[in-house]
Formats: sequence, structure tokens, C-alpha cells
Amino acid sequence: MIELKDVSKCFTLHNQGGAVIPVLQGASLNVAAGECVALTGASGVGKSTLMRVIYGNYLTASGQVLVGGLDVAKAEPREILALRRETIGYVSQFLRVVPRVPTLEVVAEPLLAVGCDRQAALDKAAEMLARLNIPERLWSLSPTTFSGGEQQRVNIARGFAHPYPAMLLDEPTASLDPHNRETVLSLIERAKAHGAAIVGIFHDIEARNRICDREIDVSEFTPGMAA
Repeated sequence: MIELKDVSKCFTLHNQGGAVIPVLQGASLNVAAGECVALTGASGVGKSTLMRVIYGNYLTASGQVLVGGLDVAKAEPREILALRRETIGYVSQFLRVVPRVPTLEVVAEPLLAVGCDRQAALDKAAEMLARLNIPERLWSLSPTTFSGGEQQRVNIARGFAHPYPAMLLDEPTASLDPHNRETVLSLIERAKAHGAAIVGIFHDIEARNRICDREIDVSEFTPGMAA
């Protein structure tokens, strides 16, 4: 479902004389349906960069990035948008939404985007918010006013509302209390059971050991850091 073949990525610092900084080199991995793979390595080795490459936020210097058969590295913008709408979800550490949109609508949006009946989408959004212990009195408010922990849970509710065949998870249990942490781990386990291919960054070692099938040390793809 997710496959990288000999992917390289560098950044050009145009405000520093065009200096080129290599970040990834020869990155290759394969994540099957129903499998969860953890990206590991010290801060700065390129874990988040690799996730953004898979999601199509960053263009690669070389190689293939296949998600559901589509080469993200060469896809047109409309193809990337369709992929994000239907195939791959991304739960980041930070909630980015249009201000003043009610929380219930924020969580329902991925379902509405794929043509789900509006009431069914809102009902599913309500179910997810309740499961993640967001008080109903907050559902009509914009999540931009929420605490960091509440925003994270809204982000998770939104990310898991639609059953994406592939998912990217960036520290999904960070800063969560034990009850909500368990809820999130259960959601990940359920997504795996339904066949989702998952790539994630998990600094929570217990969570990583519980839900991940294997680990990939990204430093192996970092120029100058491979053993």
C-alpha cells in the first residue's frame, strides 16, 4: 500500500547562497495493508520529512513514492488532492483548521469530502468526539479556542473518522492522559484490523511496542549518519 524506492530529498537554502542540504538518500520501505511501521532515530534525522514526502508535501529529488499505486513524486496536484481525500490520512501533532468552523463540522469534513450523507457524517463525528472525551458543549465551537490536548484529540477524531486505507501518524499519543491514550491506541489497532497501512512516529515506547509490527531507523537514510 505504501512503498518508497530509492528516495532522496534535499533542501536548497536560497537565502544562504543556494546551499544544498541533503536530508534523505536511498530511502526504501514497504508497508503492507494491516501493518504499522514506526519511524525511529534521533531528532533531526528526517522522520517528519519522510512522512511529508509520503503525503506529497515535499517533492523528492529522486526515487518513487507509491501510495495505493500512485507515484506521489510525479503525481499532478489534483491527483494528490484525490489521494488525500480518499486514500491517505495524516494525523499531525498540530490542528490546522479554518477559524470559526464548529468542531463537529471539522471532524465530519473528511466524510463529507468523499460524499457521505451529511447527517451520517455528523453522527459519526459526534461518535468520535464522544469517544475521545470532547464535551458536547464544545462541539459547536471552533477548536482553535481549545487547549492543546483537546485540539490533539479533535485532530485524532478527524483523522480516524474516515477509514483511510493508509495513514500517517505523528506522535498520536503525545500529551494524552492514560484514558485517552488507550482510546487512541484502540483506534489504531482497529484501523490495522480493517487493513490500514500505517507509518508513524511514536516516542511513546510502550505504545510503539504494542501497535507497531516493526521499526525503521531513518538514520540509515540520512547522508553521513548511516552505520
